[in-house]
Amino acid sequence: MKSSRQGLPVLIVSIVVMTLFSFGSAAAQGKAPLVHIAKLQIDPARLDAYKAALKEHAETSVRVEPGVLALYAVSEKDNPAHVTVFEIYADTAAYKKHLQSPHFKKYKSTTINMVKSLELIDTVPIALEAKGEIRAVNEWHR
Repeated sequence: MKSSRQGLPVLIVSIVVMTLFSFGSAAAQGKAPLVHIAKLQIDPARLDAYKAALKEHAETSVRVEPGVLALYAVSEKDNPAHVTVFEIYADTAAYKKHLQSPHFKKYKSTTINMVKSLELIDTVPIALEAKGEIRAVNEWHR
């Protein structure tokens, strides 16, 4: 029997496949999107506070930064302190701008003592497709 952690790549690929609406604008401009996967281990005692900070950060980033195309965050069902964030930026410049944004700096300073480990993985996009209904899924979880 495979662990839920082994199923995580399938979930990530599924999320990537649902990102057409975001990728289309970058592709139309002739720019390659920058895609990262962040794997975090959160202090279980601080998990609720971390999730609240992450939700605020993701919502603000996507709403106010044109270059932040998508931020998807999931936790493992059997180990909710293991969080994976799938990030899509229009390009490297958009990512660098994001790192300097006030809301990103707030997120980092708020969560610094909540995050036990962070692994940032650079990726090469293969297929980024999505339907607009992905936003409806997000609303359902609020």
